[in-house]
Amino acid sequence: MFGMGFTEILVIAIIAILFLGPDKLPDAMVQIAKFFRNTKNTINTMKSTIEEEMHVKSIKDEALAYKKELLDASNQVKSATDIKQMAAKLTTLEDDTFGDIFDTPKTESIPDNKPKEVTLPKKKSTKTKEKLEEDNKNV
Repeated sequence: MFGMGFTEILVIAIIAILFLGPDKLPDAMVQIAKFFRNTKNTINTMKSTIEEEMHVKSIKDEALAYKKELLDASNQVKSATDIKQMAAKLTTLEDDTFGDIFDTPKTESIPDNKPKEVTLPKKKSTKTKEKLEEDNKNV
């Protein structure tokens, strides 16, 4: 106990008996035992408190990490849905980015969707005018 052997404890007991006397020695032993018991209980309480604080600290660290992740995710969603911010980004882009697309005239001709007039060559008829007139009358 406390790095002392049996002989050191025996020497301290003999000195206590001589110094305190046989009348006060039992009360002194009881008080010394109470002191050691209270010290041991205090040390155990401190250990458990420190362990609880360490556990609480780790939980707090985890909660702060989750909070940071949630804030980052909400900021990303907010920035993706913020139309004003997107418009500001588009206006700050260099003119060269969209200049080629919007400013250059197109050299290809656009096909005309208007209907075209189609003419077919006339067939030569072997029938005479008289036969045609007769056919028209029969109809």
